[in-house]
Amino acid sequence: MKDAPLPQLDDFLLHIQTHNYSEETLYNYERDLAVFESFLAELNCDFDNVTKKVIEQYKAYLTSRDRKTVKQQSAQKKLGSGSINRALSSLRSYMKYLIEMDYSTPLPPEAIRLIRTERKHPQVAELDELVKLIEAPSMLEKKKIIALRNRAIMEVLFSTGMRISELVSIKRIQIDTTGRIFIRGKGKKERFVYLTPRAYRHIKNYLLIRADTNPNLFIPYRGMNVSSAKARISTNYVQERIKKYRELLGINIPISAHSLRHGFATYLAESGANPAAIQILLGHESLDTTTRYVHASDRYAQKTHQTYHPLKK
Repeated sequence: MKDAPLPQLDDFLLHIQTHNYSEETLYNYERDLAVFESFLAELNCDFDNVTKKVIEQYKAYLTSRDRKTVKQQSAQKKLGSGSINRALSSLRSYMKYLIEMDYSTPLPPEAIRLIRTERKHPQVAELDELVKLIEAPSMLEKKKIIALRNRAIMEVLFSTGMRISELVSIKRIQIDTTGRIFIRGKGKKERFVYLTPRAYRHIKNYLLIRADTNPNLFIPYRGMNVSSAKARISTNYVQERIKKYRELLGINIPISAHSLRHGFATYLAESGANPAAIQILLGHESLDTTTRYVHASDRYAQKTHQTYHPLKK
C-alpha cells in the first residue's frame, strides 16, 4: 500500500497558517500528521478505517523505538509522554477541523485519549553552576566574535527567561535604550522582557564589532551571507553549544536553554518575587504553569517550611 495522504490535510495546514498560528506550531502539526500517515501505511490501513484499536496501536507505536521519523529513519530514543500527547493532540485537532468543515471522520476527536504523563522531579542547577555556564563562552570560544555573541546569548537567556524560539527571533530594533525587549512569543502573545545591566552590556560589546547590516540580533558566521536578513542563529546551534559548555565544565545536571528559563523563574521565586509577576515575565497564560517553576526548588520549599511552620521553635 502506498502512503495514502490524510484527506484534506493540505487544507487543514493552510487553515492553521491563515489563523495566525506560529511557524513552529505549523511545523509540529505537519510533522506529527506525517508520522501518523506513515503509521497507517505500515499498518495497511486507510484513514476511513481507523478505529479505537488502531489509535491504541498508534500509541504503542509512538512509545516504541521501532517507529520511523518523518524522514523514515529509525528513532534514536523513546518519546516522552509530553511528545506523545502532542502527536495525539495534533491528530485530535485535525479531526476537529474535518468535523467543522463537514467532512466525515472515522472517530470523534474525543475518542483519542491522551496518555498519563510522568511527573519528573525538576532539576535546577545551583546558581554558581549556572553562572559558570553563562560565562563559559568567554573562556571556551577561541574566535572573539563567536565568544562575544555566545556570551550575549547566554546572558540574555538567563536575564530575561525567554524561550529559545523567542531568542533566535530577536531583532536589534526590539531592544530599547533601557534594556527592555518587546517580543512576540508563543501563541503570538506580546510582552516585554527585561535585560539586566550586565546582559545589556554584553549585547553592546557584541554589537560593537558587528560590521554587517543584518537586522537580526544573533547571526551565524558560517555558510551564509551574514548581511542577509534571513541569516539568524538556529535553536539547534544554541542547544548544542550549551550542551558542550556543560560537558566541558563538568556540570552533571543536564542543562538546556529551557533549564536557564527554569532557573530564571526558580531563583526569582527564591528571592521573593511575586508569582504573578513571574507569570508575566515568562509569558504564561496560566498561573498554574508558572507555579510549576516557582515550587521547583527544594531550597525554596525548605525555606518556606522553616519560615512558616507553626512549631518551628
